[in-house]
Amino acid sequence: MKFVSWNVNGIRAVAGKGLLDIISNFNADFFCLQETKAQVDQVQEVLKGMDNVFVYANEAEKKGYSGVAIIAKKEAKSMTLGIGMEGHDDEGRIVTLEYDDFYLVNGYIPNSGDGLKRLDYRAEWDLALKNYLSELRKAKPVIMTGDFNVAHQPIDLARPQSNYNKTSGYTQVEIDGMSAILASGFTDSFRYLHPEKVLYSFWSVRFGARAKNVGWRLDYFLVDDQIKDKITGADIHNEIMGSDHCPVSVEIAL
Repeated sequence: MKFVSWNVNGIRAVAGKGLLDIISNFNADFFCLQETKAQVDQVQEVLKGMDNVFVYANEAEKKGYSGVAIIAKKEAKSMTLGIGMEGHDDEGRIVTLEYDDFYLVNGYIPNSGDGLKRLDYRAEWDLALKNYLSELRKAKPVIMTGDFNVAHQPIDLARPQSNYNKTSGYTQVEIDGMSAILASGFTDSFRYLHPEKVLYSFWSVRFGARAKNVGWRLDYFLVDDQIKDKITGADIHNEIMGSDHCPVSVEIAL
C-alpha cells in the first residue's frame, strides 16, 4: 500500500497549482493533507472532482487555520477526530481512520511559535499524542503521518548548530518529544531505509531557502514497530512545488 503526506499550506491556494493532478499522479491508496486552512465542507468542495475516493477531514474552530484531511481509496471502518484531550482538539489537528489491520493517523503538530512562546504547550501536546498512539497500538498496528514540526536529528536540517534551542522545530524539548513517541513503539520510516540520506521536506519562504536547499525534514511517516519489517519504500518528493513543504511517502506491504 502506498501512503503520501503533504502539508499544503492552504488547500484552496494549492488547488490552483495542480493539486488534483498531483494527487492523481501519485496514485496512492491514502493521501494525507495537513494545514488545509479550511472547513470540512471547503475541503470537500476542492476535492469534489476526484472519483472513487473517500474524504475524511477535521477542521479548526478558528476559520482558515490548521486542519487535516485524508483522501482514501477504501472506506474506513471508523473515523475519530482529535486525540480525546480537552484543550487539544479545537484546532483540528488530528484525524484517525480505522481499517481491518491498522489505524492511520494524520496529524499537524503544533509549532512552538516565534520566540518559542508555545513550547510548553507543544510539550504537553507531544505527551498527549504519545499516550493516544499507545492506546491505539493495543488494538492493532498504527501508521502515523504528518507535519511534526520538528527536525529530529542534526542530519534533518541544514543548519543544526545555529538553530539548536533557538528556533522552533529544533529545541531539545521538541526532539525529546519525538524521541519519546518513537521509543513507545514506532520507526521513522525514511530514516529506517535511508540512515545517511540528506533530504528536506520544508523550506522557509524567506531568503531563497528552497533554491539554496536550506531546509528541514519536518514531515514523517512513523510506522508501528509491529509492521516495520513490511516497509518497502520511503521517499521525499522535493521536486513537487506548490507549498513551503513537499510531499513525503511510504510503501508498506500490508
